[in-house]
Amino acid sequence: MSLASFAGWRGTLLALVAGSALPLAFAPLNLHPLGPLSVAGLFLLWTAATPRRAAILGYAFGLGMFTVGATWVYISFLKFGGIPVWMGVLLTVGFVLIMAVYPALAGYVANRWFRGEITLRLLLIYPLLWTAAEWLRGWLFTGFNWLNLGSAQIETPFAGFVPIFGGYGVSAVVAILAGALACLVVRERARQGWAVAVIFGLPIMGGLLNQVAWTEPSGPPLRATLVQGNVPQEEKWQRSGLNVSLHSYLDLSRANWDSAIVVWPETAIPAFRHRVEESYLQPLSEEAGEHGVSLLLGVPVRADDSSEYFNSMIALGAGQGRYDKRHLVPFGEYLPMKSALAAIVDFLEIPLSDFSSGDDLQSLPTLAGYPVGVSICYEDAYGREVAEALPQAQILVNASNDAWFGDSLAPPQHLQIARMRALETGRYLLRATNTGISAIIGPRGEELARSAQFEQSVVTGDVRPMKGATPYVYWRDWGLLLLLAPLVFLVRRRG
Repeated sequence: MSLASFAGWRGTLLALVAGSALPLAFAPLNLHPLGPLSVAGLFLLWTAATPRRAAILGYAFGLGMFTVGATWVYISFLKFGGIPVWMGVLLTVGFVLIMAVYPALAGYVANRWFRGEITLRLLLIYPLLWTAAEWLRGWLFTGFNWLNLGSAQIETPFAGFVPIFGGYGVSAVVAILAGALACLVVRERARQGWAVAVIFGLPIMGGLLNQVAWTEPSGPPLRATLVQGNVPQEEKWQRSGLNVSLHSYLDLSRANWDSAIVVWPETAIPAFRHRVEESYLQPLSEEAGEHGVSLLLGVPVRADDSSEYFNSMIALGAGQGRYDKRHLVPFGEYLPMKSALAAIVDFLEIPLSDFSSGDDLQSLPTLAGYPVGVSICYEDAYGREVAEALPQAQILVNASNDAWFGDSLAPPQHLQIARMRALETGRYLLRATNTGISAIIGPRGEELARSAQFEQSVVTGDVRPMKGATPYVYWRDWGLLLLLAPLVFLVRRRG
């Protein structure tokens, strides 16, 4: 069957199926080959399409991709957002429809301005425009950095490219592999040698790069403990939930005062800091300090003038400093276009938080005497933001409350994203969550220890402070721009 037979509804259906298969390459299934194979199917369909048709195919692919891989947002909207069912469905559908625009845009641009030799399109144009669309999705309207193609390859040879080009760079590499696979199907014999070279050369190159140690230890191993209180989200912010949280986290921590570092998750204390400062935090800090423990915990902090409040992590005991979350979740932690939307939100009685963003320039907290780069919740999805704490930060911490996502694909996907940040920076990463998955991650992105979900538990293991920097730490996403430079050259040539 030729590509011409997929010009109508069959091609649209094939794109939808290919997009639906892509999320299976990510955690928890980790069917890694589906990543390049599904994208190869889309690229093949694009080769015989007009610009408008390529946009339709990209949109169908995006609909399948985000319907299967990201409709867990419905759980946040409905179960924990306190909104009507019809609105939860409407918001989820709207979210998927908007996200599907990005692969549609890549297809349109590719076939509108980059017509020509098919091998060049498959091996260069399509992969780089796919990656550019991912980057745009991770930036526009505060960004949504989920289901990036490279994140699914953390356990494959392609992980060797991560410390150099970061997550987006690996997306480009995997997309180039997808283009090479598509070349074999097209069967342009004069050009198939290039495709074969790419298919075998990229994994070999990645495997060789995996042997490079970009960073090195800067101190002895430290015992670290992550406390997972497993307080149900629907109970956490009730008055009774405060007492449960305070007692659970304290009891679990006291059994691990032999650790150098203890980390609690985001908003482990569901009350403003000033309300529990004297009765709880000060005695807790003194107790941890007596044992030489650096304790990092999540608590909302209100400004002294009561005009703002922050989603914060504060260090107690032998630790010092505080971090205020900078990259807030729209509609979850703040209301964008507040003056325009406030009346609608009030009419619909949608409960929204109104946190303020922390300063971009914040002093790094210290734990066990070492500077630590902290991210809260999905801030770890933004490699360029995590890298801003380096090379000063010698350990990374991500504190999250993945209870918002329930029993869905989101928690294992989020853990996979955190592993990418550890690999990009060459740092150990401590990931503490309320209901799981909590994990200690090594500097090569490997899981050293992890918890089960929806269980009260602690995760304990050794971490080492690391010094030095990967290439990605220095050039961050500018490396992606270097990969996209050939597109600029081609546009100038055509002009």
